[in-house]
Amino acid sequence: ARFHGNQRSGRWGPVRPRPSLAAMFADRTADGAAVESLWRSARSARCEAKSCQTGKISTAETAVQSHSSRDAGVQTDQSKDAVQDFQQEVQVDYTSLLSFLQRVEDAVIKELNKNWKSRAFDGFEVNWTDQNETVLCLHTLSYPEAQDQNLQVTSVSWNVTGSVVACSYGRLDGGDWSTEKSYVCTWNLDRRGLNPQRPDLVVDVPSSVMCLAFHPSQPSLIAGGLFSGELVVWDTSRTEDPVIRRTGMTDDTHTDPVYQVNWLPDAKHRNHDRLLSVSTDGKILVWREERDGRLALAEGFAVVAQQVPRSAQLKKFGWGEAAVGVTSLSFSHFDPRVFVVGVEGGYSLKCSTAAETPALHRTGTSVPLRAPAELAFSPHGGPVYSVSCSPFHRQVLRVNTGGCTNLFLSCGTDGQVHLHSMLQTQPLLSLQLSKKYLFCVRWSPVRPLVFAAASGEGNCNKCFCFTGDVHLFDFEKSSQKPALSIKQAAGEHPVYCVEFNTKQTRLLAAGDAAGAVRVWQLSSDFTEQGPREMNHLEQLAGEITD
Repeated sequence: ARFHGNQRSGRWGPVRPRPSLAAMFADRTADGAAVESLWRSARSARCEAKSCQTGKISTAETAVQSHSSRDAGVQTDQSKDAVQDFQQEVQVDYTSLLSFLQRVEDAVIKELNKNWKSRAFDGFEVNWTDQNETVLCLHTLSYPEAQDQNLQVTSVSWNVTGSVVACSYGRLDGGDWSTEKSYVCTWNLDRRGLNPQRPDLVVDVPSSVMCLAFHPSQPSLIAGGLFSGELVVWDTSRTEDPVIRRTGMTDDTHTDPVYQVNWLPDAKHRNHDRLLSVSTDGKILVWREERDGRLALAEGFAVVAQQVPRSAQLKKFGWGEAAVGVTSLSFSHFDPRVFVVGVEGGYSLKCSTAAETPALHRTGTSVPLRAPAELAFSPHGGPVYSVSCSPFHRQVLRVNTGGCTNLFLSCGTDGQVHLHSMLQTQPLLSLQLSKKYLFCVRWSPVRPLVFAAASGEGNCNKCFCFTGDVHLFDFEKSSQKPALSIKQAAGEHPVYCVEFNTKQTRLLAAGDAAGAVRVWQLSSDFTEQGPREMNHLEQLAGEITD
């Protein structure tokens, strides 16, 4: 055997024969090799046949139409005999009917005329609304920023639609507040989502607003009187700059605060209005509108010492003449020339716009002032704060009673309400509503025997400690005490103003020193007039006079 050794490794082994070159490159076909997949077989072993098709659903068709129908008649059958009987019943003997009507004609007309002249149902109106037995507080309105300044509600007014109430903020408890910022706020009570502490409109005013009044026919116009003596007219539809008219500070402007403002019709210009202002400087001024938005003095009056008793409190002018401070005014509802004023001296005065007597020889105003007072009534024990003329009257007045046209109410710091006739100086009735200041009195617009008064308890002139109430008086129930006294607010806060709503007659607004306006819903007792209530008022005045 041959061995071939590896010289480098030192190993030896058998020598293998070397193949030929042709044999190394010969073509061959090798058998195929198969490798079985273990993963696929394991996976398929675990798989199950699945199907997403639901099983067969059984269905059936059903008809909703009824298989049979039947018509039924509701008309009853009428027999021929019944038709004949009915025709016999409606036959009329017109000759006999005419004869009967001619015989009773005079008697029927006589009774109709008698009923037509009867006053049994005077003032009676059918009320289709629900009956309310209690007085409820519907809203308590306020402006928090004004309350933070301790401002008081000095006046309230309803617009012509009866849905919007406005209030003025200022101060009535003395002091120099002419430079203190104040506000005029309005709320629409018919608005959805009414927020009692977020007024619909807030007007910033540089001086305390002492009084305001909505226009009698334009619901967006408000007139206000300021502590500075100015008059301003705002248009609530203008949110950017609502001031449209003002008097400015001129020689004609009041020198004292304006405590009442009224809208008057302009006799010369039907489309224009005039404004009347009342101040404790003793002047009653009437203003007309100018094209440039200025309010110019048209005419004026002054209540002077010569027209009132000597006991009245007077204001001295620089030239030695004296005027009486005017605090309130109310026009007659039936004679536009007649009005009543309340003065600081405690008197109520009957006045006339037709007066021609000069008041002051040197007034400093652009027009001469006249003296309007014609009659002074028996005084209160203190200043008169409010007067209110009756809105009810009779067509024919009786001289001995003065009729209902000439009645008015007054109130003051003595806590009394006086019922007066304009034809006599002594009050027909004096009502003592306890020991309270009375700041405002208003006659009901729907009940001739009902009025409201605003009060507050007063202990001294320097410290105003008050408990405010709203008193509702009904002469039909009592002529000596209120039918109802409503507590306006907790704490010692007087009620300064009240106003009936002439459109929504169940609503009464009252403003107090706490800066809140409460809207009261009156019960039916205070809003529904009885059939003979007008007669009761006239009889009351007649009995007292006699």
